[in-house]
Amino acid sequence: DGARRGGGAGPRGGSFRQPYSEFGPGDGADAFDGKRVRKAVQRSTVDYHSPVIRYLETFVALRGLPTSRPFLQPDLSYYPEMLPPAAYPDCPANAVLTKLFRACSNKDRRPIYSLAWSPEGRCLITGASSGELTLWNGFTFKFVTILQAHESAVRCLQWNHDKTWLVAGDDAGLIKYWQSNMNQVASFEAHKEPVRQASFAPSNKKMATCSDDGTIKVWDFESLQLEATLQKHGSEVRTVAWHPRKALVASGSRDDMQPIKLWDPRAGTSLCTLHYHKKAVNDLKWNANGNWLLSASRDNQIKLFDIRAMKEIQTFRGHTRDVNVIAWHPVFETLFASGGADNTIAYWMTDFEKNVGIIESAHTSQVWALDWHPLGHILASGSNDRSNKFWTRSIPTSTGDDHTTVPPGTKEDSAYSQPLHSVHRDRWADQQQQL
Repeated sequence: DGARRGGGAGPRGGSFRQPYSEFGPGDGADAFDGKRVRKAVQRSTVDYHSPVIRYLETFVALRGLPTSRPFLQPDLSYYPEMLPPAAYPDCPANAVLTKLFRACSNKDRRPIYSLAWSPEGRCLITGASSGELTLWNGFTFKFVTILQAHESAVRCLQWNHDKTWLVAGDDAGLIKYWQSNMNQVASFEAHKEPVRQASFAPSNKKMATCSDDGTIKVWDFESLQLEATLQKHGSEVRTVAWHPRKALVASGSRDDMQPIKLWDPRAGTSLCTLHYHKKAVNDLKWNANGNWLLSASRDNQIKLFDIRAMKEIQTFRGHTRDVNVIAWHPVFETLFASGGADNTIAYWMTDFEKNVGIIESAHTSQVWALDWHPLGHILASGSNDRSNKFWTRSIPTSTGDDHTTVPPGTKEDSAYSQPLHSVHRDRWADQQQQL
């Protein structure tokens, strides 16, 4: 009993104390205070502060000269020299993220229908079919907190252009306003059926929502007053996108006869209809330049439109089932990602017909949501397999990624079909031969 209490005799007759006991200074389990020493677990971290500071020192200070950035070689010692994607304006392939960094899920595993990064990129907010909003750390991707925000599935999460307000829509037709500190400010019934998407006007004073009731509604953001109801689609409206600089709204529907329509939100009238998809349109996204409109459809295709000529300029084929979601890269104008019902995530560039990178079996079920980190070095995905995953760049030492597939017909030495480290490795080899 004395030894258990730490007061036994040592090998030379002296007293000794045990280094650790799960019991306290008392006797037996009755003295256990319920606290156990947990083993420290070191988690991998994606910290962007050091690369951004180095980018500001070595690139911006030298007025953006391409030769000012450090040259990467295929060695682990060059890993700290990797800079944010903005440092490589001549190489969009740097943002083809095919390395799975971490997969996360709640204890109550539910399908993830929507997700959005916080404005500063410090956390990811996910919306589940249970109505819960979950916050994940943007560096270690650990669980932060969970909110029972809605009573039904959260279908959309959308920040305004100033990144000061977050709008969430659910299956009950409710719209809720959230501040950046996740404080709920307002709630109102926008539709009688599920709200699919929401989009803000360039001034942030107006907001458009779409629903399974076949309508698009334009709201005054501050007063919550309905200003216009747009209803020319013959079926459910799955997506809505407000032009980044003009009073122009685009909508996509399950109506095969009128899949994409353009609207004047002030007059509440339809301007034109784009008859290019054969099946329902699931997602629409305007490019930051304001000239391109990207559409994803159930006909397994992605189409790019130039609204200046009101015509299709490119078709992207590669998905084998419905394309559910698309997302433009925040830095590179010509790069975007797509996710579909074939469980894959693909990367595309407007200069190429085939994908420049693909992650086959990215999830075990269809992909519902994609969102880029504000810096463009992480892509978050949400799926029907009840998990959200974080995808990053490969390190310079790897010769390839198990998730990367070079599309057929693409040259192996193309700068757009290889990871960045492969491009640098080839350039370094050429320089060595010249020397």
